[in-house]
Amino acid sequence: MFLYKTNFLMRAFYSDFVWRKSEKNTIYLTFDDGPIPEITEFVLETLQRFDAKATFFCIGDNIQKNDWVFDKIIEQKHSVGNHTFNHLKGWETDDDLYLENTQKCQLVLEKQDTRVKKQEAQKLLFRPPYGRIKKSQAKVLLPDYQIVMWDVLSGDFSMDISPEKCLRKTIQYTEGGSIVVFHDSIKASKNMMFALPKFLEHFAEKGYQFKGL
Repeated sequence: MFLYKTNFLMRAFYSDFVWRKSEKNTIYLTFDDGPIPEITEFVLETLQRFDAKATFFCIGDNIQKNDWVFDKIIEQKHSVGNHTFNHLKGWETDDDLYLENTQKCQLVLEKQDTRVKKQEAQKLLFRPPYGRIKKSQAKVLLPDYQIVMWDVLSGDFSMDISPEKCLRKTIQYTEGGSIVVFHDSIKASKNMMFALPKFLEHFAEKGYQFKGL
């Protein structure tokens, strides 16, 4: 069970997090859990077709295993963010372990992509796996990171919805300024590979542009 559209109460409780943007003609695509061979490469090829940019929230362990795929993300000038090294669920993880795991991912990101190193007055990007993070963990991260959540969750990871429903619901709830989540993972690949090209085509025809964060 999940919400396609983030509600006001969630945004209010975590008001320090980034949930959406204000630009009315722009959609912010994000992809979680990669990089994965073939799947992330499919995403990159699809984005190229529509001259679209996105943000990839990467798992550190996947970067190390598939560094050549990560390099393609960088070569195509997409932005990247931290998704912990082992995809930890913050609510169920000791704070010290969670923060250590996040830092481990950050070191991998910075080694692989020198753009990631923090510029003056510019925060790094972080998305908690499952969208679950304790306030105590967030308090430590917020001085250095923008914690990026989402406005629209595609639900591509769900085995209980069809590819057609994934597309229909994601289009239904997306609007200008939305931060939209897809997943470049094996689990989500069937729904994502069906929905993403049609999602991009739909909003491109309406004059929207697609940017990274």
